[in-house]
Amino acid sequence: MSARLAATAALLAACLFAVPTPALAECANAAAPGVNWRRCLLDGRDLTGVDLTGAMLRDASFQRSDLSQATLAKADAFRAKFLSARAKGARFDEARLTEADFTRADLTGASFAGADLRNSRFFDSVLRDADLTGAMLLGAQFRNTDLSGARWTDGKRICAPRSIGQCN
Repeated sequence: MSARLAATAALLAACLFAVPTPALAECANAAAPGVNWRRCLLDGRDLTGVDLTGAMLRDASFQRSDLSQATLAKADAFRAKFLSARAKGARFDEARLTEADFTRADLTGASFAGADLRNSRFFDSVLRDADLTGAMLLGAQFRNTDLSGARWTDGKRICAPRSIGQCN
């Protein structure tokens, strides 16, 4: 009976190693264009000025991280979490940010030109002087978000001072 139990345990171990799992080691990779940080927890990191052009950031968390002046152009950040993040002057141009959460994020002067922001959340966020030219906003929520001075999706309209929750 113990030989049968040992064979079953060996078969189970072989099956566990054969099942594909996310490569957690990639979360330790340095910030660089095209980096794969899918499902990585990057909370509280200083990522000021990093270049993450074309990075895979799906389901990643950047809670309380500093992404000021960072470039995330053409990044895939589907369902990424930027809660309470600081991203002043960051470039999210042409990034896929569908269902991303920017709750309480400071995005002053950030650029989202051509970004896909469908169903994303901006609750109590700051988008002062941000550029939303050509951004897709279907289903995006801006509850209590400061849009003062933001350039709207048409590239022409500038939101009035005290535009909270919508571009006036």
